[in-house]
Amino acid sequence: METMFLKDPQVLPTPEALCGALGSSYPAYEELVATIGNPTYAIEANWNYYNDGKAWLCKMVHKKKTVFWVSVWEGYFNAVFYFTAKNCSGIFDLGIDQAIIDEFNSREPVGKLLPLVIEIRQKEQLSDLLKIIDYKKRLK
Repeated sequence: METMFLKDPQVLPTPEALCGALGSSYPAYEELVATIGNPTYAIEANWNYYNDGKAWLCKMVHKKKTVFWVSVWEGYFNAVFYFTAKNCSGIFDLGIDQAIIDEFNSREPVGKLLPLVIEIRQKEQLSDLLKIIDYKKRLK
């Protein structure tokens, strides 16, 4: 069974803690944060401990808009986007990996929101992730 990391509210998600949890996928996380932090994307990473899920989650924000969430698991991280039925159709036109689209289509809605979850283990996956980030940022 896969294990979610960063469950202790006393252990902050420092680079050292993230590197220890992510292992070989840490360089992908590091590159993602560096890329989206530049002026082109202007996305800020906000780590908070959430009592309802009993874990640290990172809310990736552009201005005041939440673009996506990051959760840390043993050896990888998840990037989670939420879309409405009205604005999700553009995902299919992004030219991203078919496995991501298949996963998106198989997910159950969370209330009225449709989750898109990408499990990131290596840098090569970031190009699809960045396409989705661009798309989500453009939505009203």
